[in-house]
Formats: sequence, structure tokens, C-alpha cells
Amino acid sequence: MARVSAARARRQRGAEESLAQVVLGFESIIVFLGGLAVYGLSALPAGIASWWGIVAGSVLALLMILTTARLNSRSGIMLGWVWQGVVVLGGIVVPALVVVGVIFGAMYAYATIKGRALDRRNAARVLPPRP
Repeated sequence: MARVSAARARRQRGAEESLAQVVLGFESIIVFLGGLAVYGLSALPAGIASWWGIVAGSVLALLMILTTARLNSRSGIMLGWVWQGVVVLGGIVVPALVVVGVIFGAMYAYATIKGRALDRRNAARVLPPRP
């Protein structure tokens, strides 16, 4: 019996989407580790159990990973910016998270700005010039 395999056509992703996915994917690992740091340092205010640091880091890391699937739209890109802001706000608890947020925020900015420029340039190459 012959086996017929139907090749699935992959959706073309732009440079902006691809680069932003890479940044958010790696940042999610660092955010999870940041949650472990909050737990290990017992940095949360009195009355809040330190294990909430792990929960917050895990939830934010999961949200970042889920956002990578939505980066093909402007709302997904904006949601990525929201997560950058949340990481910087984590600096209230552990000041080192401000550094993490600024570094990854800069990388996310570069990924989205340069990626969009590359996408525009590639689209201009595909379209015929206007008379």
C-alpha cells in the first residue's frame, strides 16, 4: 500500500515576527529564573509567601511564550511591550530586574523596529515598481 504524505504549507513569517519571537522566548527563561531569585531572596513584602515569586515568574514566562503565537499582529507586538513593562516593574521587588527589563526591552525594540524595516524592504523587492 503506497503511503501518500501531504506536505503542509508553512506560513511565511516576517522578520519582525521571527526576531520578536526569539527575544520573547529567551526572555521567558530569564523571567522564570527571576521568579526563582525572588523566592530565594525572600524579596516579597511581609505577609506575602515567598513562593509567590515562583508563581509570578512562571505565569509571566508562560504568558510570554503564549504571546509568541500572536506576534503576527500589531496587538501581539503591543502585548510583548506590556510584558517588557511588567519585567521592569519587577524591579520594585528585585532591582536587578530593571536591568533585565531594560536589556531585553532594547533587544525587543531592535527586533520589532529593524524587523519591520526588513519586512518593508523585502515587500518592496517583490512588488513591481510603480510607473
